[in-house]
Amino acid sequence: GYPESLTDPSYHAQLLVLTYPLIGNYGVPDEQERDEHGIPKWFESERIWAAGLIVGEVSTRACHWRAKRSLGSWLAAHGIPGVCDIDTRALTYRLREGVTLGRIVQGVPPLAPLPPLADPNTRNLVAEVSIKESKTFNPNGDVTILAVDCGLKYNQIRCLIKRNAKVVLVPWDHKLDPSQYDGLFISNGPGDPEICKTVVDNLRTVVNNKSNIKPIFGICLGHQLLSTAAGCNTYKTAYGNRGHNLPCTHSVTGRCFMTSQNHGFAVDANSLPEDWKILFTNENDKTNEGIIHKSSPFFSVQFHPEHTAGPTDLECLFDIFIDAVKSFKNKEHCVIDNMITEKLEFVSTIQERPKKVLILGSGGLSIGQAGEFDYSGSQGVKAMQEEKIQTVLINPNIATVQTSKGLADKVYFLPITPEYVEQVIKAERPTGVLLTFGGQTALNCGVELQKSKIFDKYNVNVLGTPIQSIVDTEDRKIFAEKISAIGEKVAPSAAVTSVDEALAAAVQIGYPVMARSAFSLGGLGSG
Repeated sequence: GYPESLTDPSYHAQLLVLTYPLIGNYGVPDEQERDEHGIPKWFESERIWAAGLIVGEVSTRACHWRAKRSLGSWLAAHGIPGVCDIDTRALTYRLREGVTLGRIVQGVPPLAPLPPLADPNTRNLVAEVSIKESKTFNPNGDVTILAVDCGLKYNQIRCLIKRNAKVVLVPWDHKLDPSQYDGLFISNGPGDPEICKTVVDNLRTVVNNKSNIKPIFGICLGHQLLSTAAGCNTYKTAYGNRGHNLPCTHSVTGRCFMTSQNHGFAVDANSLPEDWKILFTNENDKTNEGIIHKSSPFFSVQFHPEHTAGPTDLECLFDIFIDAVKSFKNKEHCVIDNMITEKLEFVSTIQERPKKVLILGSGGLSIGQAGEFDYSGSQGVKAMQEEKIQTVLINPNIATVQTSKGLADKVYFLPITPEYVEQVIKAERPTGVLLTFGGQTALNCGVELQKSKIFDKYNVNVLGTPIQSIVDTEDRKIFAEKISAIGEKVAPSAAVTSVDEALAAAVQIGYPVMARSAFSLGGLGSG
């Protein structure tokens, strides 16, 4: 989202164009709110780094429980110009020739010619965004990670701290001494990697130091700097890759992952030295997205595995990095390439295909009911037929589509109760049962059959949603507890079994209240 993008140091000295239509609708969170490590909770740095914001349509009214101010007032407070009502599609079309130098001019264009545009890439933007003095986070962590701040996003620190690492954040030109850390992390940042010669020289010294090898992990600009230190060339891309959901393929497993990216420079994969190899490749333009050393624990990626808002397909690279750091600290040998392959490998579990499936149907319908479970049940039967799986349907209602001739292989016009269903299971001996196509009646019946161990007795597998998930979501008390367990907010509630209990609970919670009956998909029970 825009709070992350605008505070990302990689956008320093850039005019940021957002083509998404809804900008500003959820406002801007509280800048003063910090986590237990003193890091701003909702932002990627301490300030806005973009030079200006250009959007098609801006929402002046912020509607979000976290919003403290509007996007416009936040930009104004930081002295950053914002321009709206721009046809961003037409602008994108003009920018198709690559990143263009530009400026925002207020009012009418001046009669005198404007001074020529200065290219920010000729400046050392990394030195401008990097911290000036070292800073330590999570001082009691298991391993010490030295993070070189080339324009680091705070979520990279969050990802390292989450894995209980002590993070020592140092300026971009900090002299690297392997005896001072267990692992080295090189952050993202703005500008041309060729300008950061100091970082490259420091990295080259560490990479070539065979006596004290420590794991190294680089992201975005960090990837380009490590690649340059290894002996690769970098080049400016015509368009760059910016945005969500950019596909990258892992070279060993061939699996494709969704990534977030923001880079205008890339590594020339053809210039890779002998002892390095390609780790990831961009499926859109085939640019390099990662390299790894064949024997030493050095690797880097061009995309952002830590990106706030996601996709988080490859956040596991942080797990692999920390695991490798711990192994090297304990003098245990490990090969990061194998660790990544093991983690990303897809192991398909081929389950035995059911030959005959029992479907619990929609049951009796009253006038005025929608009959949606008649529809879903008939679709379930059709799906099984396509897979050449024999279907047995139980439904007491002859006036339904799913009981029509030619749909299910066998139909039992019986009530959907545990007793009758057991008789059908005993007679038909299905290998699987589908409970989720028959609405509440079928779900409740399935829960009862599971409790009485009928499915185990006849060796019937529950296909689709597991019984425990049905219980967890249908029982409102358990559901509220499950939601609280993952740290999500849930409305205060109480489970009651009588009107008197409900009145007492309502006083405790505070009016107005909403009554919902458990194990009821329709509104009848609540009424």
